[in-house]
Amino acid sequence: MIRTPLRPLARILDARRRGENPDVIERENIRLRHEEMRDRARRRAEGRLLVLAGLFLAGFAVIGGQMAVLAQSEPAEPRAGAGGARILAQRADITDRRGRVLATNFDTYSLYAQPEQMIDPENAAEKLAAIFPDLDRARLLRDFTGKRKFLWIRRTLSPEQKQAVHDIGEPGLLFGPREMRLYPNGRLAAHVLGGASFGDEGVSAAEVVGVAGIEKALDARLRDPARANEPLALSLDLSVQAAMEKVLAGGMSIMNAKGAAGILMDADTGEIMAIASLPDFDPNNRPALPTQGKPDDSPLFNRAVQGVYELGSTFKTFAIAQALERGQVKPDTMINTQSPMTWGKYTIRDFHNYGRELSVEQVLVKSSNVGTARIAVETGAERQRAFLRTLGLLDPVPLEITEAGGSQPLLPPKWSELSTMTISYGHGLAVSPLHLAAAYATVVNGGRRVTPTLLHDPARAPGPRVLSEATSATMRGLLRKVVTDGTASLAEVPGYSIGGKTGTADKPKPGGGYYDDKVIATFAGMFPANDPRYVIVVTLDEPVETSGEEPRRTAGWTAVPVAAEIIRRTAPLLGLRPTIEQGDAAAIRQASN
Repeated sequence: MIRTPLRPLARILDARRRGENPDVIERENIRLRHEEMRDRARRRAEGRLLVLAGLFLAGFAVIGGQMAVLAQSEPAEPRAGAGGARILAQRADITDRRGRVLATNFDTYSLYAQPEQMIDPENAAEKLAAIFPDLDRARLLRDFTGKRKFLWIRRTLSPEQKQAVHDIGEPGLLFGPREMRLYPNGRLAAHVLGGASFGDEGVSAAEVVGVAGIEKALDARLRDPARANEPLALSLDLSVQAAMEKVLAGGMSIMNAKGAAGILMDADTGEIMAIASLPDFDPNNRPALPTQGKPDDSPLFNRAVQGVYELGSTFKTFAIAQALERGQVKPDTMINTQSPMTWGKYTIRDFHNYGRELSVEQVLVKSSNVGTARIAVETGAERQRAFLRTLGLLDPVPLEITEAGGSQPLLPPKWSELSTMTISYGHGLAVSPLHLAAAYATVVNGGRRVTPTLLHDPARAPGPRVLSEATSATMRGLLRKVVTDGTASLAEVPGYSIGGKTGTADKPKPGGGYYDDKVIATFAGMFPANDPRYVIVVTLDEPVETSGEEPRRTAGWTAVPVAAEIIRRTAPLLGLRPTIEQGDAAAIRQASN
């Protein structure tokens, strides 16, 4: 580094030797040095100004570019931003197929406390305990006078409760806005809707999430903000659902049954018009899950979907339909029905002794276990199993409610020849009433596979073919005969031709074997029989009809009349006009004279 001296000593000394004034030289040196310092400062200031001007120019360029982008974009509403995750409280409505509301949202308030802001905690605790009898006054007082800075008191309030709390005049009692789920029809379709509860909660909002039924199964769809104003349309018809539930409840009471299930389904599309399970509950006040006892003791248990039962002679329809489809038999083919039928140490008997033989038609009409078992043996175990799987009877029903996942049928551990015989008349294989409804729809609708659904879709495509049109038509005729000449005679409804099959199955004991006095009684039917539009299944758990001298438990006396009354009430609601048989023209003229 070269150091520049502040004073030119050499020049000053030389000037002194020559007798000149050295001060002139020093003043000139100071002037030059100051000029150099000013030049450096000016250059530094000019550089800073250039940098600052560049920054200003870049900023204006960015702002101008953004303004140009906004000028060319579509206008949109401004959205407020807030820290943290936003709680989505909106939830789409649920309606029936005609747009009538089954589930909607209701604006209400929550109640919370900030004890630090309270003036009179003792008075507040006393008044709150009077407004809400389920609250403990002593505990409230402990919370209000303790170290807590915040506590929830009630998640939801009625308008009357909110006003009563407001009248207390306590500044430490505060309200937060809430949107809660409301089921305006109460218990109606409770097992389908399931219910909803609060998820993430904040002071100013709460997330509403499904806890069961279709509310949980389609929770993502119902909570989608993009579809919040688009109601979810179910296949249910509110009027039909109400009629079914009312009749089913009355039938359950009259028949002294422990429980009941009913299903009314479109035979072609699989759309469920009504589905009920009793006892039921109010989804506005959903009970807690049971912690003890059997699952079906709880009103939350969906017997129509979760309940898997041996459904008795209703399965004879499938055995005969398969045999007809294979060309193995015809309706007039004679079958050996000599009873009892033995297989090793096991014995198969009929409810009545039907003699040495019956036609295939009479096997179904009179409900012969022996005749059906002989047909099934000739069909074979593998073919029987494959056919039942094709009907959907060996897999869970893919219905749009969470409980459908528990509808796994109970299959025999080994599908032996004995299993083939017992399954043909409804023992040894347990399925849900919904399984049965879908399988019957497939058999009678022309042979197209039916998958049950709770969603309304007029453009639903038909399923794959399982049976021929001819076999399906023959089965419709045979099922009609069961009503006119067989075990389901009480199913007749004036103006409507009904076809169907009864089934009475002894209930299995937990430790093995069967009860002598406990049955599952079922009727699976269709109407109108000549061109089925709808399929109906009614199941009663442990029914006992006591109007006669002896108690009667068979489906013909219990489930059948209940199903007939449901059809009588719902057929007009479904738009089916009764058929009036024309009398003799000559008799009419004579009567008019």
